[in-house]
Amino acid sequence: MKKLTIFMMVFVFVLTGVAVYASKGEKAEEGAVEEKAPPKEEAGLIMGFPAANEQEARLAQEAFEAADKGNPDPAWKGKKLTIAVYSAGQRGAISGPLYFWRNKFEEITGATLDIVEIPFAELREKIFTDLMTGAGRYDLLINCSNFYGDYILNDWILPIDDYFDDPRMPEWDRESISPAVAALYKWGDHWYGGNNDHDAQVLYYRKDIIESAEWQAKFKQEMGHDMPVDMETWEDVVEVAEFFHGKDWNGDGDSDNGISLHLKVGGQGYFHFMAMSAPYVVIPYPGDPITKVTRYHNVYWFDPETMDPIINSPGHVRALEILLKLSKAGSTAMWGWSLGEAWADFLSGNAVMCFSWGDVGSLSQDPTQSVIQGKLGARGIPGTRHPYDMQKGRFLNLDEPNMVSNQAGCSWHPVISKYAKNPDLAYYFIAWQATPSINHWNVYMGWTGVDPGTTYDWFPPYGKAKVEEYVAGGYDAEDARNFIGAYQDNFYNYKIFQNYLRIPGTPELQEIWDVHLSEAVTGQLGPQEALDRTYKDWSRIIDDYGRDTLLKLYQESIGYK
Repeated sequence: MKKLTIFMMVFVFVLTGVAVYASKGEKAEEGAVEEKAPPKEEAGLIMGFPAANEQEARLAQEAFEAADKGNPDPAWKGKKLTIAVYSAGQRGAISGPLYFWRNKFEEITGATLDIVEIPFAELREKIFTDLMTGAGRYDLLINCSNFYGDYILNDWILPIDDYFDDPRMPEWDRESISPAVAALYKWGDHWYGGNNDHDAQVLYYRKDIIESAEWQAKFKQEMGHDMPVDMETWEDVVEVAEFFHGKDWNGDGDSDNGISLHLKVGGQGYFHFMAMSAPYVVIPYPGDPITKVTRYHNVYWFDPETMDPIINSPGHVRALEILLKLSKAGSTAMWGWSLGEAWADFLSGNAVMCFSWGDVGSLSQDPTQSVIQGKLGARGIPGTRHPYDMQKGRFLNLDEPNMVSNQAGCSWHPVISKYAKNPDLAYYFIAWQATPSINHWNVYMGWTGVDPGTTYDWFPPYGKAKVEEYVAGGYDAEDARNFIGAYQDNFYNYKIFQNYLRIPGTPELQEIWDVHLSEAVTGQLGPQEALDRTYKDWSRIIDDYGRDTLLKLYQESIGYK
């Protein structure tokens, strides 16, 4: 059995020589930084919350009162629960809600909650080392979903099914979770994670510009046909981005960008390439059900019979060629951008579009960061009419685009360490935070970094949320409809999904892929050569871990029989 390969982490970190951004856009500190346990005392509490204002505290109090609290065990009084999470601070994405709700947790349980922040670049190493050594420093792990393969292979985390009927525990609604995300909280027949974050990639754009009659007329005059306003395909996106790039469409006297991307190694661009390339690679099964996984259908990563990577398939290469075109329709500085810089270019009004996580939808409503509130357009991730059919060995020409949903990202959520000192107390925290009222508060208060993914986040007919809830959280009503609508399309209106990779070694595979994608974007290698190198490196990593072992886990994880 292969242990954690620290070399890969060090290799990528040293290669970049710069800070790495977490998948929620919070900048990790440069270099080897010690874990932080910020002081517990907070000033300016409102209703017991470290809230920014009375409205936020009032809504939180209402959520707290509505949440089921079970019957906390008196034996928990005086116990300590330690949670590991990546460093984003007390008002940062994912870590922020832990601080926000800590006082209430301690009030109802009598236990102490310690929050240990770990820089993103060191998160996997610190967590895996703790598990490998059995040190048990952390009871709960706010983990990235791609860690599961190593967890399961090494029996490092505890299933939580046995707690569901425990009368001490709060009840939460597992049926409400979008099936694609719920699958990331489970392995086989067992639940391991609690409901929290729901990551996916959607396309954001300046609705006021794209839907402008003036700009549509200029597009038709220059391009000879109507602007593809719906941007159903990536080919449409390229054309629109290229048209707007270099024009002063925002009226500030300077030329502006067609698209904003983050292309720096270590900037998590591989998650974005996953979502973008999926419709070129993943095609439906021609029979019933169309979601059936075969050697040629509904697969993205590996041949499910041999474990050979298919990452250099013609579909992946075509998608990388599209990415190269997009990289020329924005600022030349994009090659060095991580999430924060790319989002800022769009939010500050300098780019017509970007595609990313739900954070962009929420950050667009923050007047300290955004000038586009009330101007936000959003749609599900685009597709293509020309996917590659691996069985037929050719690109297809479809009348309707091949649309592929994604859950690209970490979908950050808590799991219980095998070495937790009080696993029942750990589960209590998981269940309490997963209750609909608290989880939904975390979603519509956009600063938390918790993205929508449940029926109580969606608008009718998909769910029961009200636009007024988002407005209370600071959203423009129409922006909320567009943003939530794009997420709903991704999770419910696309017929097939891209597999999520979570076999042992997944972070290493993605890190080396990130390096080679950057080599293509920066012109050091052609698209085919970059992905051929990825194929070779992936094959070596697969053999290092054990091909037969990973093949079995891969088949289990994607439902291949």
